[in-house]
Amino acid sequence: MAETVMMPKLGFDMAEGTLVRWVKKEGDSVNKGDVLAEIETDKATVEVESSFEGTVLRQIVGEGSIVPVGDPIAVIGQPGEKVEDAPAGQPAAEAPAKETPRVDETKQAVAGSVPAAEIAPAEVQTARGAPVSAPAQYEAAQQGPSGATITGAEGGQEAPVGEVKASPLARRMAAENNLNLSRIQGSGPGGRIVRKDVEAALKAPPQQAPAAQAAPAPQAPAPAPAAPQKAAEPGMVIPMPAFGQAQAPQDERVQPDKLRTIIGKRMVDSKQNVPHFYVTSDYRMDALMALRKQINAMLPEDQKISVNDFIVKAVALALRAFPNINTSLDGAEIVRHGRVNVGVAVALDNGLMTVVCKDADQKPLRYIAQEVRQMVARARSGKVRPDDIEGSTFSISNLGMYQVDDFIAIINPPEAAILAVGSAQEVPVVENGEIKVGWRMKATISADHRLTDGAEAARFMQALRGYLENPMSLLL
Repeated sequence: MAETVMMPKLGFDMAEGTLVRWVKKEGDSVNKGDVLAEIETDKATVEVESSFEGTVLRQIVGEGSIVPVGDPIAVIGQPGEKVEDAPAGQPAAEAPAKETPRVDETKQAVAGSVPAAEIAPAEVQTARGAPVSAPAQYEAAQQGPSGATITGAEGGQEAPVGEVKASPLARRMAAENNLNLSRIQGSGPGGRIVRKDVEAALKAPPQQAPAAQAAPAPQAPAPAPAAPQKAAEPGMVIPMPAFGQAQAPQDERVQPDKLRTIIGKRMVDSKQNVPHFYVTSDYRMDALMALRKQINAMLPEDQKISVNDFIVKAVALALRAFPNINTSLDGAEIVRHGRVNVGVAVALDNGLMTVVCKDADQKPLRYIAQEVRQMVARARSGKVRPDDIEGSTFSISNLGMYQVDDFIAIINPPEAAILAVGSAQEVPVVENGEIKVGWRMKATISADHRLTDGAEAARFMQALRGYLENPMSLLL
């Protein structure tokens, strides 16, 4: 029996996702656990695994489609099995969506990327009179003022401009490479331009214009010979050289990508709506650095344990004693989490992502190091899995590798707190009235005053001190 694959919900606040790439094509065999497609969410591009076994009978949506959570994206069954989910020959990207965004949400989505004056009221309406998706508006605006009406619906349906019919992915590729879609012959249903058509056009040799039509470029007049400069005399005012615009680097305007936009929105919401307070502690790291050196001397290069791995374990153990800090807000209710799932912030080229070490209080230190290393590698290569980024109950942001003394971090809602960690450094310290060299590290907890108080956060930082300054306890 054929099974329908739905757009998965890859986060508690996910409402829709963009199907970036089909890994399995129609006719390909699929086993349970095979990567079926890559889905872009508000947080990351995630590899979605198949829950079914069989053959991909139909792809209901095309690459580049924006699909609401719970909508069908593909059908998997046995070879030759009849599929009733979508009429034969229907373009995948034209699968109907359940809902469309409100007008105010659509305007907000494109604010800052498309000037309002360039989008006429008639150009943001669908054929049924409903507002078109924000990506479709952006693509239409990129085509320039054409006076054509955008038709289509949420879910990746194409937005024809004039007589050109093309998939959203083909439009994006053409825009990125300055290709004129009207000069490309589409091979899709009804002459629709698809990705392979754009790729073929990019590989084709450029057409040379006739020599007779090439107008010679106007020659700039030869510069006049410079007048001989007089030697400076006493009291003579020497004019400063002119620094014109031709000498200065030009401004560049860049549209923020989806990840950067989402990070900005979430951090603004957190800073405006969460009552932050901060507690900073300074930790002795001599014993931990010595133990780490001893352990790593026995491990191969690809299994070394980082300072951050020790911190993840120490934080997880400390959270056991402070359930108010291992909490989150769900509307008006406080959720005290039974599991201790520590999120680790990962710096990417275009923003920040948090990978999650689940049940970190129960895992050996070496296992934590291996798991976090693998998740960080997947995040930086764009191959993150849904389970890698979901379910954190507390987060750590560590900038120690950048020689940062200390900083404060913004809470990642709906969590109660986040720990900002600076560098472990050798510094002058005073012990028993004498100045010595010792390892020290500063850390600051940012906490939500609706869920915990200063005294409790200070006691948490004391408990953390007990583990970091006595690191053998992390190995027991």
